[in-house]
Amino acid sequence: MALDFNHNNTFAKYKWLTDIRFWILFFFILRLIGITNPPLEISHNWRQTLTNMIARNFLEMDANILYPRIDMDGNKTGIIASEFPLYNYLIFLAAKLFGYAHWYGRLISLFFSSLGIFYFYKILKRFFTEELAFFSSLLLLSSIWFAFSRKSMPDVFCMSLVMIGIYYGLMYLYEKRVHYLLLFFVISSLAVLSKIPALYLISVLVIPMFDKRIDFSVKRNILLTGTILLLVVYLWYFFWVPYLLDAYGFQLYFPKHFLEGLKELLAYGPDTLEKFYFSALQSFVGFTIFLIGIFLILKRKQILPLAIFGIGTMFFFLFIVKTGFVFSVHNYYVIPYVPIMAFVAGFALVEIKNVRWRSILVFVIVLEAILNQQHDFLIKNSEKYKLSLEAVADHVSTKKDLFAINGGQGPQQIYFLHRKGWTIDDSRVNDSIYLQGLISKGCKFLLINKHTASVLPSSSKWEREVFKNEDFVIYSLEHK
Repeated sequence: MALDFNHNNTFAKYKWLTDIRFWILFFFILRLIGITNPPLEISHNWRQTLTNMIARNFLEMDANILYPRIDMDGNKTGIIASEFPLYNYLIFLAAKLFGYAHWYGRLISLFFSSLGIFYFYKILKRFFTEELAFFSSLLLLSSIWFAFSRKSMPDVFCMSLVMIGIYYGLMYLYEKRVHYLLLFFVISSLAVLSKIPALYLISVLVIPMFDKRIDFSVKRNILLTGTILLLVVYLWYFFWVPYLLDAYGFQLYFPKHFLEGLKELLAYGPDTLEKFYFSALQSFVGFTIFLIGIFLILKRKQILPLAIFGIGTMFFFLFIVKTGFVFSVHNYYVIPYVPIMAFVAGFALVEIKNVRWRSILVFVIVLEAILNQQHDFLIKNSEKYKLSLEAVADHVSTKKDLFAINGGQGPQQIYFLHRKGWTIDDSRVNDSIYLQGLISKGCKFLLINKHTASVLPSSSKWEREVFKNEDFVIYSLEHK
């Protein structure tokens, strides 16, 4: 797995520098810094706490994987219509073995992302060159995957699984071993169930269908297996998820109609473009190399790279249109497309024949990307007070008491509160009709985060202060 750079004295002496396994291990160890951090990052804490919340409820309430539950559904069941909670369930299994902790999901993501990049390398090495595989994998390691492969989120996890699944699908097509077909089906199904955008990358398997060297029966088997995969995904997302939504009324995602999504993307044009020219590779230099790669593929009429880029881009475009403005305002929605971008950029890098200059350019891209994400390793001291939420609530309540907290739409604070209830906007704090409605549903306490509150409750016949410190105020909503 090490490249042959013997013509260059530097690389001949340090062959381990050209072994992708070294770099996967290096990046794995690097990202262990702060791996036990709770989900207190300023950005994306809501998705991480929601993920952990579902996992914790598997542990504490019901381990039935068909019924993921959240905490901010008030006095209802909390059952949510979401993606198949495989990732959450792995966190639950870890908690079952070792006791609950906030950071298990981070380590799960890191492990699977490292494995996924290794399989990405194996695919490119098998069908292109070792050099292309090496440089593309390095760019993927330092891309937005660098930060998000250590977050408690299923995005990198599902894409890693799908690359492993694609590898075994390709192995079946060219080596005809049945166990490869089985691995393709199981792993790819779990990937797409975990998050449906992973489905778009499987589209690259259309390309081998035109390879005359592959027997028709083998192509037929992969198509039938893919059809069964789609059926499994359909049953979850278009049968079970609508059932959960109808029965329990809480939805995680809101797909858009094609024209609606397209209009939203255009309305957020600059934000949409930013996801590609910066968020994806986290490097302006890297994006420039990606553009050069597109130019070279077109100029030299490289059929296979062009097919991968074209088919992948077309199907990803359909995905982002279905998400609409959500894609434009959340940088991690570009994660599924980054392997395509890393591949195209790697194609451009291998065209640089001077090994030393090419290595310097790769170093610049990787360094720029890491520096743009280094903040992800640290938790601001100003956020750590939220870790006291559960202990604060314990002063006045039991775990079964329902709370309202001024957390807006975000689940972070109610997650750390470790209670069920409602997250409300500051505008609701003095809405007596709204609060009376919560009381009628069993809400016993109103907790105000003084750091984020724009207003405190005014005196009323049911509010009385029962706890106060420099961070929080708790009001009893029982009659005075």
